Amino acid sequence: MHLIQVDSVQRWMEDLKLMTDCECMCVLQSKPISIEEDAESECSLSSQHHACDNLQLLLKRAWIISTELTRIVQKLEKNRWQRVHNMTVRVNCHVRSMISEYNTFTRNSWDEMHQYEKVLVEKCSELTTVTERCIQIEDEQILKSMKICINDALTTVAHYFGQLIELALTHEIKNLVREIDSSDNLYSAESSTNNLFSLTQEGAHLCRIIAKEGGIVALFKICRQDCFRCLYPQVLRTLASICCVEEGIQQLEK
Repeated sequence: MHLIQVDSVQRWMEDLKLMTDCECMCVLQSKPISIEEDAESECSLSSQHHACDNLQLLLKRAWIISTELTRIVQKLEKNRWQRVHNMTVRVNCHVRSMISEYNTFTRNSWDEMHQYEKVLVEKCSELTTVTERCIQIEDEQILKSMKICINDALTTVAHYFGQLIELALTHEIKNLVREIDSSDNLYSAESSTNNLFSLTQEGAHLCRIIAKEGGIVALFKICRQDCFRCLYPQVLRTLASICCVEEGIQQLEK
């Protein structure tokens, strides 16, 4: 067995150089070649990738928190009080981390956003305090009444969390659509269009926000310019993805 393992590793080492060369060629072939590259276009591309990364990070956090809230409800139904409390503490930490991360990479949060952030943090803290009290209580009747209180608190947390995520997603998508609308070179237009397409794959709700924030109009603006002719297939694919929802179709008809 030892000889077989050594031979396998040696064979892998011999093949590695060929595989690495192939991978390098693939990467090189995917690099755009342009005589118009300059610092401004590089900065624009960096900004677009940054906006898309922000959205992906926000969506990941939102999915984690939504999943945890659902699991808390499930554990609450089974009277698993210790688990309910532990998961509530975890949600509290995730919410605070999400808010901190978002404020770090946006740097321009507005009053309405701060209000929702403040209320959400307060409601999460209240929920954690209530679930902590439940651990110390053994009376079934008291726990039964407190379960109603916890359910109400969970509903409130979910409401403010949903409102906060909606505001943040709308804000970021609005920025991305604005970048498409103001694209003045092939590479920034291609990058922003690809970023928008990737968001359409995250679900119908994001497609509705994109349609609402003028994504259809911005994409048609790209289609009306001959200098972006090579991007028409990508733009049309993105338009088709947005039109999977009624709001997208309505904007398309307009």
